[in-house]
Amino acid sequence: MKSSRQEKILEIISKREIETQNQLIEALRAEGYNSTQATVSRDIRELRLVKELTESGGYKYALPPDSASGDYGMKLKTIFNESVREIRQAQNLVVIKTLPGLANGACAALDAMEIAGLVGTLAGDDTAFLAMTDSEAAKKFCEELAPRYNLGKR
Repeated sequence: MKSSRQEKILEIISKREIETQNQLIEALRAEGYNSTQATVSRDIRELRLVKELTESGGYKYALPPDSASGDYGMKLKTIFNESVREIRQAQNLVVIKTLPGLANGACAALDAMEIAGLVGTLAGDDTAFLAMTDSEAAKKFCEELAPRYNLGKR
């Protein structure tokens, strides 16, 4: 539901000038999404939306300039590359150890990469869990990433 709602938010702000959270909530309701102000506020933060000046002198929600250029994906990959310290398989799960505070960024990077066999991610402070479709997918993921990041079994 969250990703569907966030996709709808991106669609709405690309087609209309949305100046306030209340306008966004109303536009979502018109599309069949009943969301609270707190939820919309969290979505805005997670999507990293910014306010930009309109031709009429007002402000509207928009994507940050760097995300439109494709830099956002590269930044996520850099975060992943710089933060990962260990990758280990546990049946169909992959456990990733990161520098303190960076597991969330590593998961965001993985989610954006659309990896085959990845069902979902869950992040703590310095540990991320990846649910893979099966043990073979987890093994393949670990085998592909361990050499790239000079990570071995520890």
